[in-house]
Amino acid sequence: MKLIPVELLSPAKNAEFGKTAIDFGADAVYIGAPKFGARAAARNSIEEIKELCNYAHRFHAKVYVAFNTILFDHELQESEKLIHEIYMAGADALIIQDMGITEMNLPPIELHVSTQGHNVDADHINFLEKIEFSRVILGRELSPGQISAIYNQTDIELEAFVHGALCVSYSGQCYLSANMGGRSGNRGECAQPCRLAWNTLDSDGKLLEKDRPVLSLHDMNRSANLEQLLLAGVRSFKIEGRMKDISYLKNITAYYREQLDDVLKRNPEFGKPSLGECSFDFIPDPLKTFNRGYHAYFPDEDRKNLRAGTSKSLGKPLGEVIEKGVQSITISTSEKIQNGDGLCFFDTSGVLRGFAVQQTKGNTIFLPEDIQIDKGATIYRNNDSAFAKLLARHNSVRKIGIVLELFIIEKGFGLIAEIPYTKYRVEKITAIEKTPARDVEKAYESLIAQLSKTGGTPFYIKSIEVEQGKGFFLPISALNALRRDVLSGLETKLGNHYVRIDRVFEHNDIPYYKSELDFRANISNKLAEKFWQRHGVKVNEPAFEIEVPEGEIPLMETKLCLRYEAGACPKYHPGSRENYPSIIEYEGRRFRLKYQCDLCRMEILPESD
Repeated sequence: MKLIPVELLSPAKNAEFGKTAIDFGADAVYIGAPKFGARAAARNSIEEIKELCNYAHRFHAKVYVAFNTILFDHELQESEKLIHEIYMAGADALIIQDMGITEMNLPPIELHVSTQGHNVDADHINFLEKIEFSRVILGRELSPGQISAIYNQTDIELEAFVHGALCVSYSGQCYLSANMGGRSGNRGECAQPCRLAWNTLDSDGKLLEKDRPVLSLHDMNRSANLEQLLLAGVRSFKIEGRMKDISYLKNITAYYREQLDDVLKRNPEFGKPSLGECSFDFIPDPLKTFNRGYHAYFPDEDRKNLRAGTSKSLGKPLGEVIEKGVQSITISTSEKIQNGDGLCFFDTSGVLRGFAVQQTKGNTIFLPEDIQIDKGATIYRNNDSAFAKLLARHNSVRKIGIVLELFIIEKGFGLIAEIPYTKYRVEKITAIEKTPARDVEKAYESLIAQLSKTGGTPFYIKSIEVEQGKGFFLPISALNALRRDVLSGLETKLGNHYVRIDRVFEHNDIPYYKSELDFRANISNKLAEKFWQRHGVKVNEPAFEIEVPEGEIPLMETKLCLRYEAGACPKYHPGSRENYPSIIEYEGRRFRLKYQCDLCRMEILPESD
């Protein structure tokens, strides 16, 4: 039975990070292009992409290159040339947002539509399938029920985020950063205004909250929902974090590898698409690396507790303060706290405070003079120094298990190396005189010891069969040469048999389900306009980055609802108070909040003059 492939997809800040992700269990990685990726600070050279592809393909893991900004006219020629270089470097797919790219003279590379493409409804995704895209990366806002509905209406491959930082806005539909400082998220330059400390005011201008990160969400953690998402139709599970450190990458990739493997065991019709196994000498724990607290972020099913209350890392809850001394606290925890740990807590005004541990005695921590913590406060550890050291020195080595079989031929011996349950098998023979062993057991032990060595190859020996020849002595040099030949041959066969799926993007004129598009389609160049016109669409406005639209426009649309958060939602809190957030303000700049209660959405608009 052919298994349905289910992929764990990890971020790669660079080639080193990408190889680490593969060693810790990723089936695929995504890495930034030299230019035009949605993380402008995570660029990589063609040489690095090629290095990563060569490594990944040994294990039949894939490499996707993020090329997902919108492009300007003067960048089109350079972009096309760069895409050809990315393809020649060995990349398996290109992740794009700008539909103008499809009008270029492209190499036969698979195209994935970035989450920046606003992939949240079946009509749009059906269209993308019909025009020959290979995969769509779904909007983070979608619940399993919504994903299942899309899956039942389309055959295109579905990828979904399962872990990491959350943009509060619908992806590709945020213009707040561009409005406030000219740094566009659609150009990979987002200044993250959603993480700022805002003032909120009611409709009369009364201050409700002061200097609070009211738009900053908890980070996503859908590890408990992997099976639900798998059965809903997700085939690639994506971890966010191309800007995160390597400890985060190791810990989170290892954690999701274990979680996903458990899901696959319960669903035998699905399987891992890459080769090789990883082992870890630590227990992965997502609470021990950067996080703002976690939420599954299925807003249609759970609207509670979306706000993080901070833009900084919370880490792992340790316990509450049970005793307060003059300059010390004692907390209720069974975990060891040591010097160098970073601890934090929310003060009485709701602001996250932190300090480094310098002296402890059991559960008692001695404080710097200027730290004030009340009894009952929850203490978090956002820097676990022991865990960080463990991750820093731990490097998983991914190995592919093989079976060896030594056999006798008329004029010597032969050796077979095989990856079980695959087509990969290599056989080599050596002509050598058969010399009976003086000490059969000792000769056999030496034979097994020599055959068990795999050196720098990507293999480990699962078993060795010596059905014949146990009673013979083989010179170590001959045995080593035979072993090296089969391992080298198997490694070559693995590389030669890796087949990248080439896919030519064929133009068609299938009509889009809408006849007109405004600035939110992010059309920023002549090729993108040509694409949409060919599919029967009238382009009414260019991208925000080309020309700021006139009139009242939404700068951000979110599933987060500050009216709901304030307990004043007419749907969930009938008869509640009337004063709720109507304005947000930062350094004198004000924006108006508009609530679309029928859709459970909130819009942020420039305040009218």
